[in-house]
This record gives sequence, structure tokens and C-alpha cells, in this order.
Amino acid sequence: MQQAAQMQAQLMAAQEELADTEVTGSAGGGLVRVTMTGSGELTAVTIDPKAVDPEDVESLQDLIVAAVRDASRQVAELASQTMGPLAGGLGGLGLPGM
Repeated sequence: MQQAAQMQAQLMAAQEELADTEVTGSAGGGLVRVTMTGSGELTAVTIDPKAVDPEDVESLQDLIVAAVRDASRQVAELASQTMGPLAGGLGGLGLPGM
């Protein structure tokens, strides 16, 4: 039981670490950048004025989507690196749902 409590405390610490970590995704060679927390919250969007063309709004929209996808991928990798070892440890405790 003490081992389960220790693992839960480590899991909570890892979740807090993820929430405090930021990643930046980009597209179009850096024309569009988005910042997300490790928990997946979008916190900023930066668009280089060169990416703004009133005649081609669709390209800008595509760059924003690509930058968000890039940041989301980085968040998933970060979560896997941070939480992966803990999730494996919890499964060995025989806890329901693990």
C-alpha cells in the first residue's frame, strides 16, 4: 500500500511538471508558432506578418493547424517520456484500471 501511495505522489509530481513545461510548435519555417503547456493548453500563437496574405487566408489557416499539430505531437512525446515509466510501475501493483 505504501508503494501505491509513493507511485501516486510521483504521478502527481509528474503531472505538475508537465503542466509547468511549455513546448513550441511551428510551421512554414517558423512563420507560425504556437506555444502549449505540457498538459495541452494552448497559451500563445505568433504569426509572422509575412504569413498574412489577404488573398490567401487558407494557407495561413493551414500553417496554424500544422503548428498546433506540431506542438501537440511534442506534448504527447513529453507526456510519454514523463509519465511512461510511472504508468508501467503502476501496472505492476495490480491496481484496478492499470
